[in-house]
Amino acid sequence: MMPSLTLAARIERWPIAGGFTISRGAKTEAVVIVAEVSRQAPNGKAIVGRGECVPYARYGETPEGTLEAILAMQGALDGGLDRLGLQGEMRAGAARNALDCALWDLEAKVAEKRIWELLGLSAPRPLTTAYTISLGTPETMAEATAKAARRPLLKIKLGGDGDEARIAAVRKAAPDAELIVDANEAWTDGNLERHLAACAAAGVTMIEQPLPAGQDQALARIKRPVSVCADESVHDRASLEGLRERYDAINIKLDKTGGLTEALVMAESAKALGFDLMVGCMVATSLAMAPALTIAQGARVVDLDGPLLLARDRDDGLRYDGSTVYPPGAELWG
Repeated sequence: MMPSLTLAARIERWPIAGGFTISRGAKTEAVVIVAEVSRQAPNGKAIVGRGECVPYARYGETPEGTLEAILAMQGALDGGLDRLGLQGEMRAGAARNALDCALWDLEAKVAEKRIWELLGLSAPRPLTTAYTISLGTPETMAEATAKAARRPLLKIKLGGDGDEARIAAVRKAAPDAELIVDANEAWTDGNLERHLAACAAAGVTMIEQPLPAGQDQALARIKRPVSVCADESVHDRASLEGLRERYDAINIKLDKTGGLTEALVMAESAKALGFDLMVGCMVATSLAMAPALTIAQGARVVDLDGPLLLARDRDDGLRYDGSTVYPPGAELWG
């Protein structure tokens, strides 16, 4: 009989360096939930697996509701629920992500193996991550971009009216960087082609979610001069098939897929359908980024800069050397 599992979870708040603004609003701290699943080792010590998630109001999630959903799974764990069974017991979303990743971490620690060994994969390599420039006036965005202009990949938050001036100002401030943009559903059918043209003129290589999810049919009717990536329109593998005419790539975020287990399958399904992969994140600590690095090894675009946007990261966090992010140590995750 397997030793019983003990579940704990808590809300943590991590200050953001200077604030973070997108089309839906601004925030000054990252509110995350950490789930911990532990079991007793033969020597009497506890082996603890951890996972972190970010509840997202866009999807009807709150920190308190997410915490409650995680803690409600103690009874199921007592009954022998494992990681695979979890997929049918919780809906895809932040709560399942934290618990799924905690179970992966525990599995690796119990086996005394790294996550890639459990999965039969090659050891992960360092990757180049995008660095995010928050939404603002063209002048403030240009100023922020100039400070980050030596980074090879910049992700520019846009917001609708005035985006042509914003992207032009950003390009002038970073003439050599690769630019991707994220409109966070802020464009409309009326300005879509004009904004796409402005991005193409600035040499942008990818645009995330220009139109609202469920209102993005225009993307199938026009010629897209820049690769368009689904974010809010895609959650798990069930949402992939209907996007093929509208998008060229998909953004996999573990807080949307409900954890690494679904994300692994989703990545393979997306590739089979011809999508490029982007692996993204919410603003969070290294504990949330570490599982995503497993998926990011096969991605066209990596956007795992969450800890770089914080005033401080947790102990044993990921190593970032400029825009290069290194695989996690076992003391962090996996």
